[in-house]
Amino acid sequence: MEIILKQDIANLGQKDEIIKVRDGYAMNFLIPKGMATMATPSARKQLTELQKQRAHKEARVRMEAVALAEQLNGKELTIGAKTSTTGKIFGSVNTIQIAEALSKKGFEIDRKKIMIKEDHIKEVGKYSATIKLYKDIIVEIPFEVVSE
Repeated sequence: MEIILKQDIANLGQKDEIIKVRDGYAMNFLIPKGMATMATPSARKQLTELQKQRAHKEARVRMEAVALAEQLNGKELTIGAKTSTTGKIFGSVNTIQIAEALSKKGFEIDRKKIMIKEDHIKEVGKYSATIKLYKDIIVEIPFEVVSE
């Protein structure tokens, strides 16, 4: 029996993939649990339309990410932090502060997309952050931590 998977299933297939499985496995396990549907002609037609829409939307999102990456290239950030006389920061610099510095420059980027190579930034100096805008579109942003 041919079915269309509604979610990724290990050792079986990916979401929206049409696969062939045994009738009992499909009727007694996959379909009742909502993991798959039967691959009827109407379901196949619906799947192809859905895939076309996703491809169109994905292309638009990718173009927006490329445009944002071009705008971010060459930008540098300065992040102020309270420090001791020796240059140690009280607390640490994290992705939230980097996202706030980017928003002050006019770039609204979710902090979850920002990664810092160092575990904890606890000293004044120059560092680098990686922003993952899309699956394969990654931008390096240098930033400097200065004493306030």
